[in-house]
Amino acid sequence: METQKGALKGGRLDAVLQALAGHCEPPEADDEHAPVRTCHRYLGARADQLNYRQALAEGLPIGSGEIESAHRYVAQQRLKRPGAWWRVEHAEHMLALRINRINGDWNAYWKALAQSRSAVVNDNSPNESLRRTA
Repeated sequence: METQKGALKGGRLDAVLQALAGHCEPPEADDEHAPVRTCHRYLGARADQLNYRQALAEGLPIGSGEIESAHRYVAQQRLKRPGAWWRVEHAEHMLALRINRINGDWNAYWKALAQSRSAVVNDNSPNESLRRTA
């Protein structure tokens, strides 16, 4: 397994798939009893998402831990305040805005929105919202 992990990190997905192919269970075995075949199919279907070598070179995480733990500071910190309640459609919009802010895209988002709605006044921009609540 460590050899195959190293190959994936080194950008050699084809080598991993070839190594797995030699150990795939027979077709009559159901997926529950065919972990190698299931893994081979999973990796093969996601070849365009597994460029770990490039991701590591760019300093990007390749595991899911960072993303899975982000719910604590992206969603829960805002959604689970005492006394807060949300409609699903409103929570989704709010989370999209929080993600824009966390990714550093806040100003670009509002600029793009203003350009796309140049004929319509945007009452949701931060500047407008601050003026109306003051």
